[in-house]
Amino acid sequence: MVRLLDIGLERLKNMLIDMGRFSEQTVSTAIDAYTQNKDLVNEVYTASERLRMLEEEVSELAIELLARYQPVASDLRFIKSCLEIAYGFTRFGRYAYDIMQVRSIFGDLSHCDTKPIEEAGRHAKEMIRLSIKAFIERDINLARKLREMDNEIDALYLNYVKTAAENKDKDVRCTIAGTLILRYLERIADHATYIADSIQYIKSGTKASRRAIG
Repeated sequence: MVRLLDIGLERLKNMLIDMGRFSEQTVSTAIDAYTQNKDLVNEVYTASERLRMLEEEVSELAIELLARYQPVASDLRFIKSCLEIAYGFTRFGRYAYDIMQVRSIFGDLSHCDTKPIEEAGRHAKEMIRLSIKAFIERDINLARKLREMDNEIDALYLNYVKTAAENKDKDVRCTIAGTLILRYLERIADHATYIADSIQYIKSGTKASRRAIG
C-alpha cells in the first residue's frame, strides 16, 4: 500500500530535481556569458529570483509533510536534507548573479585571459550535474568524486591568486574580476559537494565534516 507520505516525498523529490536542473542552467548561462563577454545580468537575476521562490515552495511542502505525518528515521532525514539541498540550489542562482554583476560592473573584459575561468567553470557545471545525479540515485560514490573535484577547483583558485600576486604587470581589472569569478565558482563547487554529502546523511544518519560556507 502506498502511503500518503510517500506521495508527498515523491513530489518533494521531483521539485528538487526540477530546481536543480534549473540552477544548473542558470550557472551555465552566467559562466558562458562571462567568458563570451556578454552582459546578461537581468536575465540571470530573474532566474536567481525564480530559484529563491522555488526554495520557498520546497520549504512549504517540507513543513506540511512534517506537520501532517510526523515522519521518522530515513523519511525525516530526507525531508531535512531536501531543505538543505534547496538552499544549495538557491545559492547556485545567487552566485550566478554575482558572476554577472562582475561583468556588469567591470564592463568590457574581452581582453582578459578567461582560460582559468573556463576550466573552473567546466568543473563547476559538471559538479552541479553530478550533485543532482547523486541526489536522484542516492549514490554515495558520487559524493566522493565531487570532493576530489572540489579540491581541483580550490587549487585552480589558489594558483590564480598566487600567480596574480607574483605578476605585478598584470591588468588590475582583469585580475580583480578573475579572482572574484573564481571565488564564486569555488563556492558553487562547495555547495555541490555538500549536496552530494547529504546522501550519506539520508542513508545512514551520519554527516560528512563540513567547512562553514555562505
